[in-house]
Amino acid sequence: MPNEVVIDGNSLTLEDVVAVAQRGAPVSIAAHARPRARAAREVVQRLVVQRAVVYGVTTGFGKLSEVAIPPERLAELQVNLVRSHAAGVGDPLPDREVRAMMLLRANVIAKGYSGARLDLADLLAAMLNVGLCPIIPEQGSVGASGDLAPLAHLALSLTGEGTLRRDGECGPAGDMLRRAGLAPITLEPKEGLTLINGTQAHTAIASLALVDAHRLWRVANLAGAMSLEALLGTPVAFDSRIQDARGQLGQAAVAASLRELLADSEIRESHRVGDSRVQDAYSLRCMPQVHGPVLDAIDFAAAVIGRELNAATDNPLVFETGELLSGGNFHGQSVAMALDFLAIALTNLATISERRIDRLVHPDLNQGLPPFLTSDAGVNSGFMMAQVTAASLASECKVLSHPASVDTIPTDGSKEDVVPMAMGAAWKLRRVLRNVRYVLSIELMCAAQGLDFRAPLRPGRGVARAHATVRRLVPTLGRDRALSADIERLAQAIADDDLTPQQFDDR
Repeated sequence: MPNEVVIDGNSLTLEDVVAVAQRGAPVSIAAHARPRARAAREVVQRLVVQRAVVYGVTTGFGKLSEVAIPPERLAELQVNLVRSHAAGVGDPLPDREVRAMMLLRANVIAKGYSGARLDLADLLAAMLNVGLCPIIPEQGSVGASGDLAPLAHLALSLTGEGTLRRDGECGPAGDMLRRAGLAPITLEPKEGLTLINGTQAHTAIASLALVDAHRLWRVANLAGAMSLEALLGTPVAFDSRIQDARGQLGQAAVAASLRELLADSEIRESHRVGDSRVQDAYSLRCMPQVHGPVLDAIDFAAAVIGRELNAATDNPLVFETGELLSGGNFHGQSVAMALDFLAIALTNLATISERRIDRLVHPDLNQGLPPFLTSDAGVNSGFMMAQVTAASLASECKVLSHPASVDTIPTDGSKEDVVPMAMGAAWKLRRVLRNVRYVLSIELMCAAQGLDFRAPLRPGRGVARAHATVRRLVPTLGRDRALSADIERLAQAIADDDLTPQQFDDR
């Protein structure tokens, strides 16, 4: 069992999110977080007793914020808020994304600005620890006032309504909680608002997508190095002096990775003398200049998303002075823009990889390799259609690269008149990640086939290890066979991080 993740609202990391969401690490609330949260809760309770006018506590919500709520209906106000906002539609979010969302929501409550009882965070942690996962539709959030619909579905499950899943079994939330030894919670003033105000749905997806994106960047370097060897390319363009002359960090990191992967190559030595080519095509020569900015984009997104993991995103926020201040920390523009930037960056990995695939199969461009990488071309089509599939996926990535975060449609009677569409950006990025994973799988398969034809010459040390890994998963293509299963097998290996162990990771 992975190490326990202890949350306090200030120290959660991407590694913690992955540990809980994907590996089932147990979760608890830090003891030192409890006094701060308790003090904030006392502020809210005092204001309720004083019958102060406080948004979402003694008033309605959004456009209805000018409606005063009588004291005897304050609890009803909170549960009705959750029920009315649980209006999501579409496919359910994957369990790993829901688990990440639950962790992030508990972490925000533990931070102590929500004014909610820590009982809510404790219940979320307990649900994570016993494997209870709410069914949350993925569509319905515009990412302003937070991810209202997804978070409302999550909040509903805490009250015993909605549906929970555990070990493949689904059932009414109240029944599933009780069978796990847990009790539904009764919401008190401000707690419904606490549970649904925030950026935790799209930030949860962003956190996991960021880890996937970095993995794809590493695989892209690996696949590119394999293709370069198969195509008798030169590593001269990766010389450190070229990178230093420009000064871009990601570019230098990629070039260093490629130099390591290509070291001690017999294939390179075989054509060092007598090759009339002065320069390789851009898809080979400019890998540092294309893969590098992808790493820079990942680093930028990691900073934004890393900060958001521990952000207080409720409204209003409760301060130790006894004040409740209304603001807009629930607005998801920062993460939405980072998600769009990642989609654009990763699309560039898909497009350059597809161009390398084309060079590998194209008989006029592949430096003497058999047409479409088959020794019996004509009767066999080899990897002809694999390149077509890669082209289709790369094209779809280009469509999905149109930013969601520049769109806005006013909601809530125009009270929420500028919204970031952050969940749309998250959904698009998830699709781009899958497409890039497939494109890189196809390149790995084609590059490995090209290296087979260069035998007995051995490629560089890192490339040789990568080639052996691919061959353990996918055999050399002799006569034509259906390639879909091979592509899926490699894509799954990438997703499981089985293709880029530490020996391939130079960052």
